[in-house]
Amino acid sequence: MSDLPKGSKKLLNAWAFYDWANSVYPLVISSAVFPIFYGALTIIKDEDTGAIISDTISFLGYNFNNDSLISYVTAISFLVISVMSPVLSGISDYIGNKESFMKFFCYLGAISCIGLYWFSLENLWFGLLCYFFGLIGFWGSLVFYNSYLPDIAYPEQQDRISAKGFSLGYIGSVILLVANLIMILKFEWFGFENAGQPTRLAFILVGVWWILFAQYTFKFLPTGTHEGQKVTKSVLFSGLKELKKIWLVIQEHKILKKFISAFFVYSMAVQTIMIAATYFAIEELDWGTQDSTFGLIVSILLIQLIAIIGANATAKLSEKIGNIKTLIIIISMWIVICGFAYFVITPTQFYIVAASVGVVMGGIQALSRSTYSKLIPEDTLDSASYFSFYDVAEKIGIVIGMFMYGFVAELTGSMRYSILFLTIFFIIGLIILTTLPKNTLVPQAKIEEV
Repeated sequence: MSDLPKGSKKLLNAWAFYDWANSVYPLVISSAVFPIFYGALTIIKDEDTGAIISDTISFLGYNFNNDSLISYVTAISFLVISVMSPVLSGISDYIGNKESFMKFFCYLGAISCIGLYWFSLENLWFGLLCYFFGLIGFWGSLVFYNSYLPDIAYPEQQDRISAKGFSLGYIGSVILLVANLIMILKFEWFGFENAGQPTRLAFILVGVWWILFAQYTFKFLPTGTHEGQKVTKSVLFSGLKELKKIWLVIQEHKILKKFISAFFVYSMAVQTIMIAATYFAIEELDWGTQDSTFGLIVSILLIQLIAIIGANATAKLSEKIGNIKTLIIIISMWIVICGFAYFVITPTQFYIVAASVGVVMGGIQALSRSTYSKLIPEDTLDSASYFSFYDVAEKIGIVIGMFMYGFVAELTGSMRYSILFLTIFFIIGLIILTTLPKNTLVPQAKIEEV
């Protein structure tokens, strides 16, 4: 166990540095390189006009739309995570070994990313399994990573250190993405025969980066919050009992109940947009003679760089006006962005949307995490179970969001209507937040004025 005291600068920085390690996964695998690689592998286009001739994949004896297939795999993986995480977090709280579970999922995700190097239509089973376990590893490790926040930071430190974690993640992932982008676009400089080779190499670099930099976090994080105990059959499913107990506790805390309800709804839209944005841009935009690969990665870089500013600006704003008021402002901005995205046709318009998303993306993630952490009852020992509940709500939201996104796209024939449909989730979340008491998480200096 680490000897660093709660709230110490070194411990906080070590915790935040895991974002630097693992954020290369959502950027390179979920958002940038893999979606483009997957599209190039599964979409047949007319060489002269660039029009899509076929986007169908044969799998398990059925023909799937390429986007539908990857969406189904994504939804199934999140469903597995939502069922698995409360069991694991309950066990980790009981025996006090969060770090061991966090390491397991870290290594599972990283090794699965490396396995994507061999993704091909001939090895579709293997490739989809690597994609599946990559998602399991990333989100599984976040259950335990997030649960450390109330253990290592005092309430007044949590907004800033949460935002710092996201900022480090954006910076680190951008560095690796830029390196990958250079190798892909200028493959001949590095002795590659085509862009496909450095694209596959990017998957290996993500896995190595993730494992390597996570070691600094693992070196300083405490191994548990209390003395460990052995796992027996009686505690194997204690996490599910803990989840039920957390739900009952939340029912007694009206503010926490309303917040987690709002988070569940608006997170459906946020996470679905982040996962599906690149697939939307590949099929819905008119790229003309522009290089879509370069354009997409530039837009994703734009989102990441602006998100650094957005996350820190959000933390500072919350210190002045409070968490809930800040979230209301951010969600209102999301509603406007989704409405504008419906009309996006050209790459330039997409860049404007990307920049706008960058402002609100980091802010809503960091502030949601720290707000929930502050609302957890004081002196709670089973923080992993609370954050397991938080993560389960988020993952079930993603399953619903991805399903609705695909269903609306299939029903209407366009992903534009899917984006527009997601505004409903933001509006519902906004309405719930406005019903919270005005003095909820208002900065201490402002309480007397409320």
